[in-house]
Amino acid sequence: MSDTAVTLENVAVAVHHTPILRDISLAVAHGAFVGILGPNGAGKTTLLNVINGLTRPSAGRVEVLGRRPFAWAGHRLRAEIGCVAQAEPVDRRLPITVRETVLVARYGRLGWLRRPGPDDHARVNDALAAVGMDHLADRPLGQLSGGEYQRVAIARALAQEPRIFLFDEPTASIDPRVQSEIVALVEQIHAARGVTSLYVTHDLATLPQTCETVVLLREGRVWASGPRAAMLEEARLAALYARSPAAEAPG
Repeated sequence: MSDTAVTLENVAVAVHHTPILRDISLAVAHGAFVGILGPNGAGKTTLLNVINGLTRPSAGRVEVLGRRPFAWAGHRLRAEIGCVAQAEPVDRRLPITVRETVLVARYGRLGWLRRPGPDDHARVNDALAAVGMDHLADRPLGQLSGGEYQRVAIARALAQEPRIFLFDEPTASIDPRVQSEIVALVEQIHAARGVTSLYVTHDLATLPQTCETVVLLREGRVWASGPRAAMLEEARLAALYARSPAAEAPG
């Protein structure tokens, strides 16, 4: 088995001839916790979509868990990747409950022609308990706060039993007082499950402390990457977020 969970070599993505990612090369080891930091529009979400097989690159090679996301039966690989995105407004009239929302994640493992059984319901219960939402399992999804909704999103990803977690700005659009709780939950899950985690944010304050490696993106390129302490030096970050497109990474 490969030493890396995720490998990208010279990956490029263009939409309507507009470059979004440019010559991205990245290797993420199994069990690593990688932070991906950069200004808005740097290509962070597109990078996660490439890894998850949702955006096909226009050039380069992508390998995830030893497989190609865009090969035949790529949906089976996606079942091993849990994704948590930003909290979005939910219609309060939506009748689906918290438990039903999390149960949907099991279909990636089962296939649509099979019905969930006792084991699937047990894994849903375990996932809800792990994020502290088991007491609200029968509440309609539209009646949750932003922080509660994100806990359910994390539970849904957990219920997939993924080997890789992709977190795309999971604390954006929620109460600042709750952001630290979500970050702590992400850190706890990574440590307890032994999974590979990639965590995207544009806000340094919400980058988990336990991300040992940080990738800095700017204008669709890997601008710099390396150990957390080196990547988060004040001068380097000032250059990363500088408005001038000519900004260069120090050192």
